[in-house]
Amino acid sequence: MLTAVLVIFLLAAIAPTVHRVLPGISHWLLAAVPAAVTLWFASFLPAVGAGEVVLQAVPWVPSLGVELAFRLDGLSLLFALLILGIGTLVVIYAGGYLEGHPQLGRFYLFIIAFMASMLGLVLADDVVTLFVFWEMTSITSFLLIGFNHEDARSRRSAVQALLVTATGGLALLAGLVLLGMAGGTWTLSGIEASGVDLRAHALYLPILVLVLVGAFTKSAQVPFHFWLPNAMDAPTPVSAYLHSATMVKAGVYLLARLNPTLGGTEVWMLTLAGFGTVTALWGGLMALRSTDLKRVLAYTTLMALGTLTMLVGLGTEYAIKAYAAFLLAHSLYKGSLFMGAGSVDHGAGGRDLSELSGLWSSMKVTGVAIALAALSMAGLPPFFGFIGKEFMYSGMLEAGGLGLLVIAGMVLANATMLGAAGLVFWKPFTGAPSALAAGAHEGGPALWLGPVVLAVLGLVFGLGAIPQTGLGEGLLGAVAVAVAGRPVPFDLYLWHGFSPALGLSALTIALGFGLFLGLAPVKRALAALARVSRINVDAAWDHILAGLQALAEATTRRLQTGRLRDYMLASFLTLAILPGATLLLRDGLRFPALPPEIAYLGLFMAGLMVVGTVGTILARSRLGAIVSLSVVGLSIAMFFLVYGAPDVGITQLMVETLTVIIIVLVLAKLPSFRRAEDGTAGERARNAVVAVAVGAVTTAIVLAVVSVPYELDLTRFFAEKSYLEGFGRNVVNVILVDFRAFDTLGEISVVAVAGLGVYALLKARIGRPDPDAGDATLPDAPPDGPPDRSLAGPRPALDSAGEPR
Repeated sequence: MLTAVLVIFLLAAIAPTVHRVLPGISHWLLAAVPAAVTLWFASFLPAVGAGEVVLQAVPWVPSLGVELAFRLDGLSLLFALLILGIGTLVVIYAGGYLEGHPQLGRFYLFIIAFMASMLGLVLADDVVTLFVFWEMTSITSFLLIGFNHEDARSRRSAVQALLVTATGGLALLAGLVLLGMAGGTWTLSGIEASGVDLRAHALYLPILVLVLVGAFTKSAQVPFHFWLPNAMDAPTPVSAYLHSATMVKAGVYLLARLNPTLGGTEVWMLTLAGFGTVTALWGGLMALRSTDLKRVLAYTTLMALGTLTMLVGLGTEYAIKAYAAFLLAHSLYKGSLFMGAGSVDHGAGGRDLSELSGLWSSMKVTGVAIALAALSMAGLPPFFGFIGKEFMYSGMLEAGGLGLLVIAGMVLANATMLGAAGLVFWKPFTGAPSALAAGAHEGGPALWLGPVVLAVLGLVFGLGAIPQTGLGEGLLGAVAVAVAGRPVPFDLYLWHGFSPALGLSALTIALGFGLFLGLAPVKRALAALARVSRINVDAAWDHILAGLQALAEATTRRLQTGRLRDYMLASFLTLAILPGATLLLRDGLRFPALPPEIAYLGLFMAGLMVVGTVGTILARSRLGAIVSLSVVGLSIAMFFLVYGAPDVGITQLMVETLTVIIIVLVLAKLPSFRRAEDGTAGERARNAVVAVAVGAVTTAIVLAVVSVPYELDLTRFFAEKSYLEGFGRNVVNVILVDFRAFDTLGEISVVAVAGLGVYALLKARIGRPDPDAGDATLPDAPPDGPPDRSLAGPRPALDSAGEPR
């Protein structure tokens, strides 16, 4: 399984080169690889249909127990076949649809990488692996939706899809981490087999909320539905693939995968059934209102995603079987319809339904494909879509009271599918030819192959669904077992006699025909409803982004003041508050006991440091400040000398001496000393409090660290090995020049390069007149006297506090 994913990723990497070398047949060549991988996965059908589960695990981060773990059961196999099979047809279709596009090679890279990401997601068994592929689908879909990056609408839609799904991905990450913690393992199969009852776990509700946010954003459930119709700005091959087998199906896949461990509770059932029904109804009604052919199909995808979510929520045997059947049916007819819509756009030059009619005479092949797929979407016999709808109604009736609550909404939602089916076929292909139809033409084999194959499969699967054939006991039966987490008897049938489900189907068909025949008043009613309703989530999205930008600008203005003093204040406050609060809340304050003679000596040197610090603060010249500050450094050197680290003390002494000498030499090149304005009394008090707090917290951290007992293994190791293997008695020196030789060499190299750079800059700057300085006079001289113009050079601009701007 890992090999299959890597092969598809490798294909994505070489796709631009293949297209550049063989542009005329590149789509056929590239499609051959996923077609072959599809056949390889199809070889598992007998074993998986018999109940076998194939597992594979490759160590990834062993220290954390993370593996590249994969699982092939009925659910993942069905998704893998759909992803690869429909992906094969989409790659071929893209070669015809985007023929001559200058960036077609780049498109192949994106869509094949998208295919590999989705394949890895549905096969993943480890939660970390699943999340990695989950985010990869978000990134690759962003690249695909924004493929026409010169178009502002495409860019907006791509960013919107990325932000919505990635935000949900962050919630999902937290949910998966909690899931692994609660289950005691990081693999989904391990959690299922562990026997841990997550439904009774204290973390169940947080896990459920976080996982549902991730799944709902990915599968565009209300109120996160707005990004999906906008994603229609992507090229049609992307839309066909996105809506049929990938991306938007990821969320409903995750819900089905987690149903055995998280499903069955009241909150699970009510949430999924409620949100799913609302999404389905909303999508169906919006499809009837739309006039763009692709947008009609996009809203019908919302209806399907809501239906799948609702079925997982109900969780009855018939609902699980309906999930499996409807998932397959929708993938077939939606892939066919989108590619057919693209063929209409490609052949007629437009996809606005108000401008399309009479295409049948010039686009018969496309018309047949769209007609067959539309009939399956409408749920009419003998198509496979009818079987999915029959199972759906049986599942609702089986759910009792909750099922009865959603039946009314789902009957109307399914009726809108029949009306939408009439829109996508009857409106553009019948009637008198329109202006666009006059110049329409049928596309080549690459354009009609995909729609025809998928539409015909929808009919063949429907006609083959006879109880005596036992087809339902194979793949779809394995899907039901994986989703339910228990054995589920499964048989497909086209006719199951007179039943309440058949009555609901008849009611749906009658209502659907009524909606289509009365489409004009229905559109007016929906338009009036939209005017009354003030809810526009897509517009609210723009307001949210504008608010975030305004907040960012206000925060930036507040934080980026241009004053070094403000930046230091923010940094010191953070240093004082966060570590200080941690020390207090975690009982981290420790005060090690010291011998009296060392304690007294330490107090004396600490007093010297205080004197040096006060002298630095009160100094009226740079030289005085440097000398006072050196007292602090020398006192630290004395600490090292007293506490048994003479080598470190000598190093500190040398560094302190060289620092003072270098700074004194540099002083001659600086403008005369100018004190910053002291500010108000309140500001001075604030600064004093912050300074004391930072010092106290830093001292407390150091005391806490030295008071904690530590292992001496490394100390003993270096003490024993330094003389015998490093031939040196000074342990620190041996560590630096032997055990850490390359590290030390790197540090020396960095310091040497930095020194050379500083020297080059100083040499280039000193003595060179500033062309912008002219003969401008200096500002008023400070109290210490006028600056030495021969050494100072031009004075930098200062703000009101005396800080350089």
